[in-house]
Amino acid sequence: METVFADGAYAGELEQWTKRFADWKLEIVRRSDAMKGFVVLPKRWIVERTFAWLNRYRRLSKDYEFHPQTSETMIYLAMINLMLHRLAPDHDSSGYVRSRQRRAA
Repeated sequence: METVFADGAYAGELEQWTKRFADWKLEIVRRSDAMKGFVVLPKRWIVERTFAWLNRYRRLSKDYEFHPQTSETMIYLAMINLMLHRLAPDHDSSGYVRSRQRRAA
């Protein structure tokens, strides 16, 4: 990891922490006060979209796990599941190929 993008709320402590403990470039994505309503901010939408994908998995919707390693493993499993479904969208969970006509109905 070379660059870390962070929300403006993390500007103070995170900047100090990365300078002291990590060799990362920190970029704070700030929202202008002139912006009103919803505005897509660079890089931030990628994080928000990924969180939305992860929250579709019930076990990741809340912090149920005791060990951080278990949470990390569940995130890996959710993303692997997401990638597999995108690589083979015409297969259901049982491995059978779905009919295109049935899917359209």
